[in-house]
Amino acid sequence: DEDSLPSDWVPLFTNANDKSNEGIVHMSKPFFSVQFHPEHTAGPEDLECLFDIFLQAVPKKVLILGSGGLSIGQAGEFDYSGSQAIKALKEEKIQTVLINPNIATVQTSPGLADKIYFLPLTPEYVEQVIKAERPSGILLTFGGQTALNCGVKLEQDGVFKTYGVKILGTPIQSIIDTEDRKIFAEKINEIGEQVAPSAAVYCIQEAIEAADKIGYPVMARAAFSLGGLGSGFANNKDELKVLAQNAFAHSNQLIIDKSLKGWKEVEYEVVRDAFNNCITVCNMENVDPLGIHTGESIVVAPSQTLSNREYNMLRTTAIKVIRHLGVVGECNIQYALNPHSEEYYIIEVNARLSRSSALASKATGYPLAYVAAKLSLGVSLLDIKNSVTGETTACFEPSLDYCVVKI
Repeated sequence: DEDSLPSDWVPLFTNANDKSNEGIVHMSKPFFSVQFHPEHTAGPEDLECLFDIFLQAVPKKVLILGSGGLSIGQAGEFDYSGSQAIKALKEEKIQTVLINPNIATVQTSPGLADKIYFLPLTPEYVEQVIKAERPSGILLTFGGQTALNCGVKLEQDGVFKTYGVKILGTPIQSIIDTEDRKIFAEKINEIGEQVAPSAAVYCIQEAIEAADKIGYPVMARAAFSLGGLGSGFANNKDELKVLAQNAFAHSNQLIIDKSLKGWKEVEYEVVRDAFNNCITVCNMENVDPLGIHTGESIVVAPSQTLSNREYNMLRTTAIKVIRHLGVVGECNIQYALNPHSEEYYIIEVNARLSRSSALASKATGYPLAYVAAKLSLGVSLLDIKNSVTGETTACFEPSLDYCVVKI
């Protein structure tokens, strides 16, 4: 009798024939009870459907690596993206477990995530949470570079495989392909595109040899770094030595790039679902020339000095690259464009939500983080409603009749 159930228990399903209660489930704990009598055949003989109903009723659990503490190059935009992801998951009736050591964030507000761990975003702590919570999936792309690096380390250590945790959205190999500059250059060359002439080095002597080969001036960048940490320009061997020493303090891999000072920096925000549907949400142009990190640069959306031919050339390339890398969700691609010709290089691809993504969301009204979270669950772009317009699907590219400037 349903009326005799304790307050925290509810019926799981009822018999389709006599409407009797044949299963109960606890509202917050993973307890359930099922009863049926297959000995007689007064009702349907195929009882597999009962288990399907039960499995649908059991809430799925997803672990989200949050924005972490505020630092140079990583601030409120990742709090914004994580909050949007939690809302998207809750709409799909998925339990959310959040790891975020920063109590002063929106995503740690009461009532948003189902469970919050105020722990550092390090592989050791994340593994302990996975061990305790046993989530079915994990989102790595909503916590910035810190969360991404943590996820890569856990994958390399075999933690996800040990506990049967599925990486939702962009495959971990695609993340590694975009973060490791040497692999990234090889992947881009596979589809006939170019990255700036560069070399990946692992010691100061290798850096000097690479710079001699490419030709000064060069730009040195630390791989797997946040906000351009350990980067700078070198006009000679002595300047490069100083830069390399600083860079190797942050990363074991240093990238020596051909200097493209004075070239335009253009970026596109691209969205792709698991069914290979792909759109460019926003294109942005940096007022500052190449060499100023895009997170600190003055940015205009949409681009103001690109011709229609240049715009479509870079847009087509962006979609080709994202499809080749297998990104599922949201992705940011950055170009260096020669102001005197149509020559361009692909600088980098961020297979995650970035500072540019937050700007693009605000500029276009297209909820990138919300859509990316839905896409990571395998939902098609055509099936997602744009939560801002309420009418169009997420497969429509925004068209701006205004200009947005980030200073």
